[in-house]
Amino acid sequence: MPDERLRREFFAIPAAELAPALLGARLVRVLDDGARVSGVIVETEAYVGVKDRASHAFEGRRTARNEAMYADAGTAYVYFTYGMHWCFNVVCAGVDVPEAVLVRAIRPLEGLDVMRARRGAVRELDLCRGPARLCRAMGIDGALNGEDLTGCVRLWIESGQRPSRIARTPRVGVGYAGAWARRRLRFVEVGSAFVSGSIGGGRGLSRRGRAR
Repeated sequence: MPDERLRREFFAIPAAELAPALLGARLVRVLDDGARVSGVIVETEAYVGVKDRASHAFEGRRTARNEAMYADAGTAYVYFTYGMHWCFNVVCAGVDVPEAVLVRAIRPLEGLDVMRARRGAVRELDLCRGPARLCRAMGIDGALNGEDLTGCVRLWIESGQRPSRIARTPRVGVGYAGAWARRRLRFVEVGSAFVSGSIGGGRGLSRRGRAR
């Protein structure tokens, strides 16, 4: 299969623009034994930097944990949460501009047997529905934090077919962020059974990313 990975210029845009642009792209992971797993991105969330109360970089916070957010566009930011889960983000914008997009769900394409072995006896629908499930199924953990997705041989994103219908909703699980919890910075493929939650009341986008 040819490598159709997305290049740095694709990622070098604000998170609120990259998040819908990633829908339909293919997330690819090659495991240590050479097994390839992949899936189509169907749900993302944008975290828009130092002004965003839900962002790890709110008010310019910079720690060993979130240092990857300050790297160049196209860097993987993989963090540990709740003492048990990994979450995968794509850093965007540019160096020292800490914006990132959380990949919340994919529709599995390749390596379903590998994913099932990693996730246990679950339905195909539930293999990668949610950021923690996605990372477990694909073997994404802290060892990949800071990797350059434009050149890494273990993890990258390939071009794909953008959905014809995209909904824009508030993000999940950020109630602590005050007014920022209501910002419509979650993007989902309308009609996909693989998204991690409801899109009730979501505002639609056209294929070009404009609100409808």
